[in-house]
Amino acid sequence: MMIAEHLYGDEHRQFQATARRFVDDEVLPHRLEWEAAGTVPREIWRKAGALGLLCCDLPEQYGGAGGDFIFNVVLAQELARAGGSGPAFSGHSDIAVPYIARYGTDEQKRRWLPKAVTGELIVAIAMTEPHAGSDLQAMRTSARREGDEYVIRGQKVYISNAQQAHLVIVACKTDPKARARGISLILVETDRPGFQRGPLMNKIGRKAQDTLELFFDDVRVPVANLLGHEGGGFPMLMGVLVQERLSSAIRCTAMMQIALDETIAYVKQREAFGRTVSEFQNTQFELADCWSMLLSHKAFLDRCIERHLKGQLDAIEASAAKLRASELEGELIDRCLQFWGGAGYMWDTPIARAYADARVNRISAGSNHILKMIIGREILKKS
Repeated sequence: MMIAEHLYGDEHRQFQATARRFVDDEVLPHRLEWEAAGTVPREIWRKAGALGLLCCDLPEQYGGAGGDFIFNVVLAQELARAGGSGPAFSGHSDIAVPYIARYGTDEQKRRWLPKAVTGELIVAIAMTEPHAGSDLQAMRTSARREGDEYVIRGQKVYISNAQQAHLVIVACKTDPKARARGISLILVETDRPGFQRGPLMNKIGRKAQDTLELFFDDVRVPVANLLGHEGGGFPMLMGVLVQERLSSAIRCTAMMQIALDETIAYVKQREAFGRTVSEFQNTQFELADCWSMLLSHKAFLDRCIERHLKGQLDAIEASAAKLRASELEGELIDRCLQFWGGAGYMWDTPIARAYADARVNRISAGSNHILKMIIGREILKKS
């Protein structure tokens, strides 16, 4: 179990059993097929929705189960066994849908949330642009108001779940002259004229999780598709980033646990110089170090999860959790891979996939060098 026992209830254990069967029956047998395709079929989303695996923490009035964030943690833990060869449910349930749940009007919630729960509607969030990554204030995608419509023009890049999405939350400038105060969030249905998807991007990892560019060529959407108020997008982005960064830390930690477990099993059966690799002192020292690093990190992560459940987790703590988890993930998986020898460099081994999948976690959800600046400035303010 990845998180502290006291955070789990009977309902979470029942949910875990359902999620584990789903991963075993519906995800793991298709990994190679989905990697080759660069995406997963939409049908897998509907199957997950039918089992209650999507958007578990949404209120019952909008089709959800009214659960807590622990359900999201449990699902992330189970999906970690598929790595980047499985569906990116977290991008939908933990990151994109919460924008509508937190900031949408009642009409917007009733229109889109029930279908997000069933998997009939897949939601993506589009922030990054070729010239605006961590510096969101530099984005160029614009939304010009004409009567009762916004006309959106621009380009987004590296967008997760973009191939599958039916609805995209687009961060854009409604006031091009302003920086943060000029950003708005607008809901764009992907069947609108002028909306175009680029080809699937060929990534070094997470090969089954679709990532691509999106183009908006004077896409017209009703003003009713605006989330919150005009110019209020940046505070909303910062608000959801707390959960996004915590979710990233949880996925990193789950992947570390899987990589360490797989490596421990491997060194027990791999032989060198007439004995198993696990019998060498260096192996025991290295594994002890990795296990200790992971154990101490999980204690901090448990604290962050508890604070998030109480609505007390702040942006600095979430940034620190994501920073620490992604850095540790890279180090731990690299050290584990070394025990696999040449096999660890082969794509058909789980440690090779984990190594490739892990690299993006130091870039996504706020690149680590930017997070260091944010945390460092806050520390200096408080000193």
